[in-house]
Amino acid sequence: MFEGQVALITGASSGIGRATAEAFAHEGASVVVNYHKNQKGAEEAVKNIVKMGREAIALQADVTHSAEVKRMVDATLNKWSKIDILVNNAGDLLARRTLADMTEEYWDKIMALNLKSVFLCVQAVWKRMADRKSGNIINVASIAGRSGGGVGTTAYSAAKGGMITYTKGLAKELAAYGIRVNAVAPGVIATPYHERYSPPEILNKFIAGIPMGRAGTSEEIADVIVFLASPAARYMTGETVEINGGMLMD
Repeated sequence: MFEGQVALITGASSGIGRATAEAFAHEGASVVVNYHKNQKGAEEAVKNIVKMGREAIALQADVTHSAEVKRMVDATLNKWSKIDILVNNAGDLLARRTLADMTEEYWDKIMALNLKSVFLCVQAVWKRMADRKSGNIINVASIAGRSGGGVGTTAYSAAKGGMITYTKGLAKELAAYGIRVNAVAPGVIATPYHERYSPPEILNKFIAGIPMGRAGTSEEIADVIVFLASPAARYMTGETVEINGGMLMD
């Protein structure tokens, strides 16, 4: 489905990002596996993709800094001369912080990692897409951006809510250039994120509120991201697809 196309996935060394990188490769794309610190995970993803007979490279970059984003994008263009698909997956909670222990530094870090990074990556690639009158941008938001999240996630939830709104604005702005912009909003997904920030008692409480009775998988999110970049979704832009097992219905 994506033979001859190039997909750049941020935060692709584990979880949803890694599953997405491998899913695009499975459908024929050449893939850039971006990582910040987890070099081992990124290199393992590249090895898996190469085993499929596809091309992939791992590129380190902190996507909260424009110079590093530019370096990553330039390296991609030097190898393949184009970027057809951008998946803004990089993001993190960093820690659970309530208003009582919120600091300006923490707030700024959360906004940079989960929202500013999207702006920087889109800014770095959109003109190349526009020149070719073709491109797909998919942003990985969260159910927290719609519900306000759980205890200690207000900054993260605000950033993800901003991402959903930014997706709509970008979709309007970039449609004339042949670029579609959509988002996914995962619910409770079995990834390292919940291993770090959700003790078993909290995770079990979340799962108890899911009509389908289980957490989702990274692969289930990746499948929807691939769909959004595919010709099957060619008349979709500005949408945020909820993937949460019925936890939040809209």
